[in-house]
Order: sequence, then C-alpha cells, then structure tokens
Amino acid sequence: MTTPNQTPEPAPTLEELEAQERRLVFPRFTYDDAWALGSLLVETARERRAPVAVDIHRAGQQLFHAALPGSTPDNDAWIARKRRVVERYGAASYLVGARFRAKGTTFEESSRLDPDTYAAHGGSFPITVEGAGVIGAVTVSGLPQLEDHKLVVEALTHFLTQAQDN
Repeated sequence: MTTPNQTPEPAPTLEELEAQERRLVFPRFTYDDAWALGSLLVETARERRAPVAVDIHRAGQQLFHAALPGSTPDNDAWIARKRRVVERYGAASYLVGARFRAKGTTFEESSRLDPDTYAAHGGSFPITVEGAGVIGAVTVSGLPQLEDHKLVVEALTHFLTQAQDN
C-alpha cells in the first residue's frame, strides 16, 4: 500500500502477471488448504487493518468466506463478479482487465458480458492445480483493485512457499 507521500508503484506488466500465474500452482488443493489459505489472508488483512472480504471457491462450492470490519455487502457482490471472470477466462481478474487495456479498450466496452455479472478488476486469482488446471478462485475485495490483487498474490506466494518447505 502507498502512503500519501509516496507515488503509486506502476502496474505490473502482462508478462509479470502471466508469470505469477505460472508460478502460483498447487500440487493439490484440499478443504484444509482452503481453510489455511483463507485464514492466512484474514490474518494478513487484520494486521493491515484492511477492510476486506475474503472468499475461496472450488468447483462451484464456497469453501471459505470471511468479512472483516469495514467491509460491506457490496464487497460480496464484487467477489462474485470478479470470481466469475476467473471461472470464465481461467485467468486472474486483474490480468483479464489488463489484457483488454493493452488492446486499447476496456473489459466493460469489449467483452460483451454483463458488468453486473462480471468484473475484470483485481482481486480474484485462479486456484490452479498441477495436472488439473484451474479448479477454483481465491478472491479479495475492499481495497483498490491492484492492492486486492497484490494481497492475494502475496498470500498465495507465502502459502505455496511454506507448503514446499514442509
């Protein structure tokens, strides 16, 4: 996050976003993994006093959901819209939006999808399992879109690094 005296860091490039997806792959993803990853996100958000909601879905089933102080029902609606983008495109919601912007347009203008149902804004990241592909999504809503995206990527990186070390 930036403070008022800092200039915001530049948005990641398409190549950086695509590299995140190649790197953040699970060997498997269980109910216990969903609980541990969701709990890690909640703990991180609490430490930062981030007013977010956190959601993890796998194969159409909600495995984890938490709403922290300062979040609103609107965040749940954003979660659903961002998650649908991941489910439809098999890519992070921020990456999908960035791909449209790289073509000189926006998701809303060019996707032909209902913006009340789909939102290519940062914060939803695919849960990809080796040999199976995208099986779900982990989503955060409540911060500016790049901050939502970065929070999820940070938690996934930490979780997968910790899993490798065990």
